[in-house]
Amino acid sequence: MPVINFTYQNLYQLIGSQMDNQELIDLLPMIGSDIDDYDDDNLKVEFFPNRPDHFSVEGIARTLKGFMGIELGIPKYEMNPSGTSITIDPGLEDIRPYAACAIVEGVKFDNEKLAQIMEFQEDLHWVLGRDRKKVAIGIHNLDVITPPFYYKAADPKEHSFVPLETDEEMNLQEILGKHTKGRKYAHILEGYDKYPLIVDAKGNVLSMPPIINGELTKLTTETANVLVDVTGTDEKAVNQALNIITTSLAEAGGKIKTLKNVYEDKTLELPDLTPKKMLLTVENARNMIGINSSGDEIITMLGRVRLDAEAVNEDEIAVYIPPYRIDVLHEVDIIENVAIGYDFRKIESRLPDVSTVASEDPRKKFENRIREIMIGMGFTEVMSLMLTSEEQHYHKMNLTEDKRVVVAQPISQDRTMIRKSLLNGLMEFLEDNTHEELPQKIFEVGEVVYLDEATETQTRGVGKLAALITHSTANFTEIKSVTASVLSNLGLKMDVEPLDHPSFIQGRCAMVVTEENKLTGFFGEISPKVISNFNLEYPVVGFELEYKE
Repeated sequence: MPVINFTYQNLYQLIGSQMDNQELIDLLPMIGSDIDDYDDDNLKVEFFPNRPDHFSVEGIARTLKGFMGIELGIPKYEMNPSGTSITIDPGLEDIRPYAACAIVEGVKFDNEKLAQIMEFQEDLHWVLGRDRKKVAIGIHNLDVITPPFYYKAADPKEHSFVPLETDEEMNLQEILGKHTKGRKYAHILEGYDKYPLIVDAKGNVLSMPPIINGELTKLTTETANVLVDVTGTDEKAVNQALNIITTSLAEAGGKIKTLKNVYEDKTLELPDLTPKKMLLTVENARNMIGINSSGDEIITMLGRVRLDAEAVNEDEIAVYIPPYRIDVLHEVDIIENVAIGYDFRKIESRLPDVSTVASEDPRKKFENRIREIMIGMGFTEVMSLMLTSEEQHYHKMNLTEDKRVVVAQPISQDRTMIRKSLLNGLMEFLEDNTHEELPQKIFEVGEVVYLDEATETQTRGVGKLAALITHSTANFTEIKSVTASVLSNLGLKMDVEPLDHPSFIQGRCAMVVTEENKLTGFFGEISPKVISNFNLEYPVVGFELEYKE
């Protein structure tokens, strides 16, 4: 999850109020953060991907001002037309068809702010942009370019410019082959004979989305006015990203100026900061949170989380969602904000009004037995998220995509589907821990979800156990012995049959068969290609077993 770095004083200046540092540390989790690290001067705060408006210190300050009662309700941003435009080339329709641009004037950049804005961009690229494939962002020094602007499909050999952090002019094709960012993101433009380009009225190149900005428009401590460009394949996400960035810059003291975004069939004046209206049922909020507050009190709570609200009648409240809040999709999201505005610390715990006789779930009892066996064999347990991505689950594991349960509205590019295997999550864990000593022996017990192939609507959860071992001499014999020991401790006899599995080395993978099929699965040596995909350097062996209730 994104980690935001800032100083106490930076935040206090934006809030307009000083407080005890420990008081702030205690307060931040109440708005949905996790304190990653802190010292006497600096804070590192982690936020869930569903709140990209908190990926800047200005966004955090905006929320805290409401929670502390300094400013209530939706912030008001003064906007004036810039009198200029950006024209979107219809030739980009099949490449990267959408753009959303605006101007922000009077922003003060020092070295700390420049570092923060770059981190902010990259966090948004990760969460909203699916690593720039869906959305890419550029922030440019407006004072060195001449409006109006053009977003066009360009011949990769006929257009050239000096990309950011270099002094060598390259054409677009050369950038993809020579520049560090070009090589990293070249796959996004693979297969196209023309590439996106943003230029000004004099033909100066601002950016080659989604690859790299031009050195010409690089931000410095002398920059005062900026052009924000957001391009992508999803118009809604592109507009959301523009709203988040421009309002954050406005919180830093900037003045937003709208830009005409001219398409072949329409013209949009952006950013559009019109709030979204939703309805909240008072009784639903009371029941879910466990409070007995009146409608007027709930309206006050919503004001503390920077939402506007007004009573429709005794039972319903109209709630207005600011344009930078992309996480509010359902009434339950509003109710969560009511709870935040009420203050989680004030919600009283109480026992439910039910009487039951408790007993351990047989499946959990079996899983706990598995855990004891694996820990006894020297393995460390890992608990990963149920959500993953096609890239991690299929492509990196050298598997072909098949039917799966997908997330309808994924909030980040790495959480787009529900896992069908535990192995890729364990491989990700090894990738994140290459700095740790070898050998590493890890396991996970958890549920995966399959989509019913007949109906393609019903799902079923399946329990699995997976384990990986990595060190310089990890091999087939070692993982076979481990798998056999696990089954032996469960009172099962293991038979094996050869298995060709794309994630494993051919001839070094076997299928596990037990009596009455109580456990089924496979084990073997992970393919070097898969190991390389996860940036690992040593052999990896592993198994995955499916168990029945």
